[in-house]
Amino acid sequence: MAAGRTRTLLAALLIALMAIGSIVLWLGIPVGWLYLASRIVDSSQPSFGPYVLVLVGIPVSMIVVGKVLSRLNRAYGDVTGTTPTGRTRSPWMRSMRGERDSGRPRTVLDVVMVWSVALALLSFAVWFFLFAGSSLPA
Repeated sequence: MAAGRTRTLLAALLIALMAIGSIVLWLGIPVGWLYLASRIVDSSQPSFGPYVLVLVGIPVSMIVVGKVLSRLNRAYGDVTGTTPTGRTRSPWMRSMRGERDSGRPRTVLDVVMVWSVALALLSFAVWFFLFAGSSLPA
């Protein structure tokens, strides 16, 4: 009984970590790199360096966080016993006339990522329409 409770708590912790990681992926990384680049620049006409820093730093950071999220998802599957055992064929490897079902079960990370993207888009819309102000001359 205690082992079941421990597994449930560990699964909930892994879901929470995936949720935090996915929000960091869509909101934290871009904002963090832009903030870092703004701290490096000391004039209103920056050189090419901060732009390269942001253009390289954001994708590399997103790849690293994506790998961490994938490992968390795998750990969740191991804890809950839902790790897929069969081999699946990727959607781009199948015929367009083939079956429409992906054959791949939906994972917790899939659901968490969809919700985090929706939250990121909603946050952007709130900022853009309510707080950004107009850049047009008054």
